[in-house]
Amino acid sequence: MFSLNLFGEGLNPRPFDTNYRCYSVSMFPSSDKQAVEDGGKIIMPPSALEQLTRLNVEYPMLFKLTNHRSKRVTHCGVLEFVADEGKIYIPYWMMRNLLLDEGDNVQVQSVSVPVATFSKFEPQNVEFLDITNPKAVLENALRNFACLTTDDVIAINYNDRIYEMRVLEVRPGNAVSIIECDMNVEFAAPVGYQEPQRPNAASSGAISASEEEEQEVLTAAAVAAAGSEGYLAFQGSGCRLDGKKKNLQTPLKELIQNVELKRGVPDYNYEAGTIKFWRRPPPRSSTPSDKTDTDGSGFDAFQGEGTSLRQAKSK
Repeated sequence: MFSLNLFGEGLNPRPFDTNYRCYSVSMFPSSDKQAVEDGGKIIMPPSALEQLTRLNVEYPMLFKLTNHRSKRVTHCGVLEFVADEGKIYIPYWMMRNLLLDEGDNVQVQSVSVPVATFSKFEPQNVEFLDITNPKAVLENALRNFACLTTDDVIAINYNDRIYEMRVLEVRPGNAVSIIECDMNVEFAAPVGYQEPQRPNAASSGAISASEEEEQEVLTAAAVAAAGSEGYLAFQGSGCRLDGKKKNLQTPLKELIQNVELKRGVPDYNYEAGTIKFWRRPPPRSSTPSDKTDTDGSGFDAFQGEGTSLRQAKSK
């Protein structure tokens, strides 16, 4: 008839199961709303704390939120017991997961979930790749969470930006506690991410072969252009005023595009099996006393008389 606890054994915990009206944190009359919005904990009324104490629930207090209309379930912790009676305030991302509107009924049950050992997240935007150390950012953000549920989309605030992460997998169960745990974290490819296109080996080989062939043709044309006049202009490298070291040398294709290539005259009297040694004509004499016309053109340069602007003084 009476149950006496004479030897101090612990009382068996009894489940907490209550329905509340759900509201987003923006409806909560407090200035510290961002702390609730950036985490995975809710605000409950003071009567819930009294009831939980009488039921002797396990700590840390973890709860399962259920929307029976959409058959959505998630798990969370509790931050404070200061809400109005009959109401709870939850983060907006949690309302989106449960498909709840302001003032909808939600079932709150106390649960006990295993401690997490592994989790895998999928960023919902490729901009998450711009973060230098994503694991450190995620670890810092998860300090405000009490548990994780598979297929939930959590929100992380970093540098005044909201990054959404889908929980693809957690171990050892579909819902795990992340309070004081050693958890391995992995990332899947973000939604919309595309691997960079890698060129095929055959196509890259063909491209490199064609480029080498084109380079050989340009080199031969440059040699021919230089041989026709004995000089090919603008072969050196330049300098830029901004100090950069790119595009300082003119490509061969631009060097020879305005040069007229002269083909050599073939030897029509060539006989197979013979070798001819061509010798250059002797250099032209540069002494002024040499008045002979060596090339047969009948013209010698600088052979006229000059005129001085200064007149000679008469004695």
